Parts: sequence; C-alpha cells; structure tokens
Amino acid sequence: MNNTIDPQELKLYYSFPGYDRFDFPEGIYRVTAGMGGESLLISGEKYVALYDTGMAYPHQALIGNIRRVLAKLGRDRVDIILLSHTHYDHIGALPYLLKEWPEAVVVAADKARSVFASEGARRTMKRLGEVARDSFSDSSEPVITDGLRVDWTVGDGSRIDIGGRWLDVLETGGHTDCSLTYVLQPDSIMFLSESTGIMRGQDEVRTTVLKSFPDSIESARKCKEYHPERIIVPHYGIVPEFYTQKYFDVYLRELRGEINLVCGLAQQGMNEEQILEQVEQIYWFKGREYYQTKEAFRLNTGISIRLILKTYGKDGIPTE
Repeated sequence: MNNTIDPQELKLYYSFPGYDRFDFPEGIYRVTAGMGGESLLISGEKYVALYDTGMAYPHQALIGNIRRVLAKLGRDRVDIILLSHTHYDHIGALPYLLKEWPEAVVVAADKARSVFASEGARRTMKRLGEVARDSFSDSSEPVITDGLRVDWTVGDGSRIDIGGRWLDVLETGGHTDCSLTYVLQPDSIMFLSESTGIMRGQDEVRTTVLKSFPDSIESARKCKEYHPERIIVPHYGIVPEFYTQKYFDVYLRELRGEINLVCGLAQQGMNEEQILEQVEQIYWFKGREYYQTKEAFRLNTGISIRLILKTYGKDGIPTE
C-alpha cells in the first residue's frame, strides 16, 4: 500500500456544509494519531481524561500529540483513560500509554476486564493490530498487548468527576457487550459508542452490530431519549447541533434496512458467503482500505450477517 496517501484527500469522511467535524467545544482536544478510533482529551479543573486510545501502531505519535496538549493546559499527565469498548482499533495503544503514565486510572465496563484477561482476545487484538500496522505504516514494531487492564468498572448511573465537569455513563450494548457511552456534563456532549453506528457524512450512517441487534435498537432509543445537545460519533467527530436527534432516526432506519437486506438475500436462497459478497459490493468502496483493513471489514460483516439470520431468520423486521 502507498502509505504516503493522505486518507483525508480520499474524501472518506465529509463534514456537514459549513461545519468542521473536528471543531470540538472548549475543553475537548483531538489527539488522534493514524487510523482507528478517535482519541480525545477532556480537561477538567482537577483531572485530564483521555477518551479511547486508537490503534497500537501510531502510539508514539499519539503520545506526542497528548504531550503537546498537556503542555498547553499546563498539565503533565493523563489522569483517567475512558474506554468505549475493547476492540483493537480503540484500545490498541493502551499498553503504551500506561507505560508513559502508569498511574492513570483506566475506566471501562465490567465485561472489559474479562476480555483483557482472555488470551484468545489478546491474540486477536495483536493479529489485527499488526495487520493494521502493515496496512497503514512502514513500521515492523511488534504490537504488544501485555499490560491491558481495567482499574474502575462503571455502568448505568456511574459518574466520573474531573473537576467542574463530570461524565455520566450509559451502558449501550449491541456492538459489543462492553460498549459504553459517556456524556460530558454540564456541557451535554454525548460520546457515542459504536453500538449506535458510525458515519461518513450527513445521512451516511452505518451499523456496526456484532453482538445484538435488539440491544443496538434499545441503545439508540436510550441515547436519543437522553436528549444530549451535541453528539460525537465514533470514527467521525462532532455533528452539528441541528442533527443530534435526527442522527438516531437515520441510524435506526439504516439498521432496519440492513437487516431486511440480509434477510431478503437469504430468502433468495443465498448462503452466508454469498450474502457477504453481495453486502461487500454495496458497502466496500475505493479508499476504504485506508482506514479499515479488508480483513477486518469481512470479519465484522460476516459476524453481523450470521447474527441477523440467527436473530430474525429470513423474515426481517418491519420498517417504520
């Protein structure tokens, strides 16, 4: 792969007209390095929290980005690391950050602790992390997973105080069993989990359900009913205030459409591999490989297809 290509030049994501998806409100700073999930620093009067770490391979650049923001804030450390879930593209750099700031408190769902303790899960994180490293960089540095840990387990009703601001926690299953949504207060800014989708741009919202479609539907309704003023969408950034409530409607429409697409192909007699080929033709596009490996796409899509057929058979669900 030509690693000199700037993914932004490929127009993989689109800001809303007149808006910048990285124009975060005061006190939220983008420190993302490389491909993977967004990494955001959140400053409070007492503590600095990091939301997600991104992939392992750009960890040096991530640490550099964090240190530059900390210097501007007059701080010298990351106090809290918030995990949205335990997938390699969101927590891959965690072991490296904990070497840099060993006293940081890692916050995650209770399920995350057992995931990190699983040798099989860590092997998968390492394998996919090294596929990403080879796809997105010229590095040959081995990806490490030793040192993954959770210090503070949280769930519905938990509150994380950072001084003058706090984060309320919502359990939002669907993508994984450990997915969490955080709401920064009193700002009313919701950091969505992948259980309620990802997006490329206005009205281009996609599902990423790997554990439960009914849970994902419930999570979207739960987040909408919370009535946040702003939302930050995984892998994308912040969306305009006028789109906050509409986002959840668009997501639920897309989710139902995906379910009925898969069930409709099954009704035509296609097996799972044939359905995967059809879905790939629809959702895989030129340039996508610059932010997600083909292996990860096919793995996740295959899981979603099996989950849909197991949950709904060939009947699908009614559209609303």
